[in-house]
Amino acid sequence: MPKRGQRSWDESDIRVRPGKGSRPRTKDRPEHNDAEFGMVVSKDRGRWGVVLDGSHTHVTAMRARELGRTAIVVGDRVGVVGDVSGQKDTLARIVKLEERTSVLRRTADDNDPYERVVVANADQLYIVTAVADPPPRAGFVERALIAAFVGGVTPVLCLTKSDLADPQEFAAEFQDLGLEVVLAGVSEPLDAVQEMAHNKVTALVGHSGVGKSTLVNRLVPNAERETGEVSGVGKGRHTSTQSVALPLPDGGWIIDTPGIRSFGLAHVHPDTVVGVFDDLREVAEDCPRGCTHMGPPADPECALDNLEGASARRVQAVRLLLEALRTNNEWELEG
Repeated sequence: MPKRGQRSWDESDIRVRPGKGSRPRTKDRPEHNDAEFGMVVSKDRGRWGVVLDGSHTHVTAMRARELGRTAIVVGDRVGVVGDVSGQKDTLARIVKLEERTSVLRRTADDNDPYERVVVANADQLYIVTAVADPPPRAGFVERALIAAFVGGVTPVLCLTKSDLADPQEFAAEFQDLGLEVVLAGVSEPLDAVQEMAHNKVTALVGHSGVGKSTLVNRLVPNAERETGEVSGVGKGRHTSTQSVALPLPDGGWIIDTPGIRSFGLAHVHPDTVVGVFDDLREVAEDCPRGCTHMGPPADPECALDNLEGASARRVQAVRLLLEALRTNNEWELEG
């Protein structure tokens, strides 16, 4: 008999929550072998627009719980399940994210360790720059070039407003990088621009007021992207607020990005920039530890100083990029 103050226990005292306890736990996630794949073309407040392969059906989807907080951006290749009819008020689920072939990244500033993927899987980046009104900024182009080079995206310098100034002088600043240059002024044909974008995924980046939205409207006539006039102080009115992928009439995609207020490159190391160029990467292996590849007086034993001819000229061009990376030169893009 239990002592006074003690309680005897039996099986009736055990409490079992209904539906719990006997349910086996597993970390296995559903395979979703029936998922249909497509490209993310838009993102807005927790909803993604996805155009499916083959049928080109445009579906609206949410991110499945099993993906957690996985970042999904315009250009991503994803698998979706559920209602993929694309009809009004239907919602599918994104359950798979394919490995990216390229990424255009930025950080909020050069001291921010958090990387933000602006666009995924782009083949090339049109760096849209006006040669006048507003005047071109070499620092902006240099930073966009760095982001493209290290992200595996082919950069193209796309110059507008060439009727106001000679574009050759500004383009010459980047010729030793092997950078393709195309003219896209409103009075010029877009044959070269369209040919390069044919059947490719092309992202566009540029300051407000340089004619980026105008260029998009010419490439995709039904795009109806807003355009803004340049103010008296040389800054354009911010016009695009969300990245969006638009289909080109003859095949391919244009991804119009919003005006990026900051293009930080905290995630980029100088060795990564040098490593983009085969002739420089091999020689740079002979540099002493900690070499910044800037040359004398900072790096008196930099092996890149031993190069000659075209490679030597490329070294000087790359050092301009490294200087922009080191000094945070013109990193802010006015939105």
